[in-house]
Amino acid sequence: MSLPLKIGMFGGGTVGGGVYEIMEHTKKELFKAGGVNVTIAKASWICVRDVNKKRSFELEKHTTMVTDYDEILEDDSINCVVELMGGVTHAKDVVFKALKKGKHVVTANKALLAQLLPEVKSLVAENAGTSLGYEAAVCGGIPIIHNMQGSYVGDSIQSVMGIMNGTTNFMLTKMETEGADYAAVLKEAQDLGFAEADPTADVEGHDVQAKIALLAKLAFGQDVALDKVPCAGISNLSSTDFACAKMMGCTIKLVGTAALGESKDKLAVYVSPVLVPLGGPLASTRGPGNVVVVRSENLTESVYAGPGAGRFPTANSVVNDIVRLARLGAAGTPPPFPLERPLELEPDFEACFYVRVTAADGLGVLSTVGAIAAEAGVSVHSVLRGGEGGGGGEEKAGVVSLVVKTNPCLRSEVGAFVDGLKGKKVATADPVVMSIL
Repeated sequence: MSLPLKIGMFGGGTVGGGVYEIMEHTKKELFKAGGVNVTIAKASWICVRDVNKKRSFELEKHTTMVTDYDEILEDDSINCVVELMGGVTHAKDVVFKALKKGKHVVTANKALLAQLLPEVKSLVAENAGTSLGYEAAVCGGIPIIHNMQGSYVGDSIQSVMGIMNGTTNFMLTKMETEGADYAAVLKEAQDLGFAEADPTADVEGHDVQAKIALLAKLAFGQDVALDKVPCAGISNLSSTDFACAKMMGCTIKLVGTAALGESKDKLAVYVSPVLVPLGGPLASTRGPGNVVVVRSENLTESVYAGPGAGRFPTANSVVNDIVRLARLGAAGTPPPFPLERPLELEPDFEACFYVRVTAADGLGVLSTVGAIAAEAGVSVHSVLRGGEGGGGGEEKAGVVSLVVKTNPCLRSEVGAFVDGLKGKKVATADPVVMSIL
């Protein structure tokens, strides 16, 4: 027996419109296939000032457009709220009040969940019979949340890593395949609508930071505050880095990682550009695509790939949450988050590293760099000369890029190496640091 759902939807933009269209076009088929009974009762377009504005979809007669939150939240006949507003402040008011009123919530709001995860979790627990669906909050159209909630119950996840931002992956693909520099591909991404006028959230890794924090909670039962997730973006990368990566049999991707240490009692969560081997699932994901790789004891490696954003891919994930709730009810859906585990958050981790040093060219520069590495406890595997000009897109006479590949060492040791390069004024610009998978 399915649970009849009467939905109040907040947000009528790209994703909200997509959800409405999918639900209206498929509701008869859903009812025939699984007895799913869903009605979008009212829709409050919070972020739209003109409720009469023409949209890309037509409202059915049974749907009412309103602007007052309480038209939905105080209506006891509405038992499911779909929050697609974006942002945190207004969305928090809607989600928190809906849960307190005993309504189910489906949301695509990664920022809300990442920033207020403990509070949201407590509200779901305190209000028996409510459920929270958030498949669309991470990687748009990829069903990673549902799989992690249900496919690893008898397994033990060791790591989760992935490409979780289509904008930066589009840009990095262009830099790899066309030899273009960062500024040029950013402009192209903005012209095509992939990047915002202010691209900071994407290019500095903050979008991925929120997503990997959520996946860390799902995989390891660990609440991870965003300010505890080290985050580096792609704005300091250049064509020199891609040329050197190719020489190493790699390319560069912006990757979010959550991984257990060897002792299984420490968890590292971070966002960083990474050199990944050509031919693997990360390197093979191009353009605006997303991919998540889960490594576990029983399943070894599982790969989930698909569109990370877009009107209908994201809307499809929202609809799947709604339909799952309608079919199974709150009691039949998995808990939104696993039980907490006593893990220590460890920002340090061991890997081989790529360090590009922009230095004044001259006799002895290689030996100086090597000596500073040794002082920091970093064992050098090899050094590549990246060419003149420093790798920043502008040729500068007398300046050279040296790419140091390390043997396995700690990230903190590489940090000490970089500090030494800057402190002794060997580096004429901030070194570029990436781990190597």
